[in-house]
Amino acid sequence: MIKVKQSAIHGKGLFASRPIREGQWLGKCMIRHGVKKVGPYSLWDDSGETFVEVMCRLRFINHSKEPNVEYQDDLSVIALRDIRPGEELTHDYGDDWE
Repeated sequence: MIKVKQSAIHGKGLFASRPIREGQWLGKCMIRHGVKKVGPYSLWDDSGETFVEVMCRLRFINHSKEPNVEYQDDLSVIALRDIRPGEELTHDYGDDWE
């Protein structure tokens, strides 16, 4: 359903390889806890004091102010709208990512 390839946004990106429907579950991030230093695939944990490192291909979801996917509280990723094949998957990581 998804594949990694070069992105016009930044480095590598995650792209739909077939149609994805709004609300469809795309996977759950496999993570490593207790990361002390921010890396390119790090997210804040719930405490806001340490990071988790995303260890699966969902780490290639790039930033956009007009996202088509979002992370749920359990780090599952769902589609916010219908996504066409070949479209890059994006999430709004906040203003610090601009």
